[in-house]
Amino acid sequence: MSNETAEINDKLDEIIENYKKEGGSIIGLLQDILGEYRYLSKDTLQRVSESLDFPLAKLYDLATFYKSFRLTPVGKHQISVCIGTACFVNRAPKILESLERELEIMPGETTEDNNFTLETVNCLGTCALGPLVVIDGEYHGKMDQSKLKKLLRKYK
Repeated sequence: MSNETAEINDKLDEIIENYKKEGGSIIGLLQDILGEYRYLSKDTLQRVSESLDFPLAKLYDLATFYKSFRLTPVGKHQISVCIGTACFVNRAPKILESLERELEIMPGETTEDNNFTLETVNCLGTCALGPLVVIDGEYHGKMDQSKLKKLLRKYK
C-alpha cells in the first residue's frame, strides 16, 4: 500500500470514527466524505459498509438518489451554467456551447486533466444576472463570450 493510499484510508477512518462518536446520519457521513474527496468511490463506499456494518446496496441507494452525491471523480473546478428561462433567453445556450468547445466536454463530464467539471442547472434564482455561470460557488453574471474567455484563464 502506498503512502498516499494509507493517508486516504487514515482520513476516511477518521471521518467514520467521528460519525460513530457523534451518531450522525449516514447522509451526513457521505456528505463529509464527499467534502473531503469530491466523490464517493467504490472503495470508499465498501470501507464505510464494512466499518459500520451497513449494507453496501443501501449506501448506493442513497448515493444515487441524491443529486449532490457523485460516484465519479469531479474536477478541481466545478462550472455550472444556468439554463433557466431568463438565462436561456439571454443566450445561455451560446455560453454553454463555448464552454463545451473550450473544455472539450459535455455537461456532466470532467476534463481529462481533472481540472473542470461542467454541469447545467435549471435555475439559480438570480434571473437578473443572466446568463449566469458559477465556478466553485462564485457567481459570474451577465456572461458573454469575452468575459467567459477571461474567466476561464483565471482557473487554468
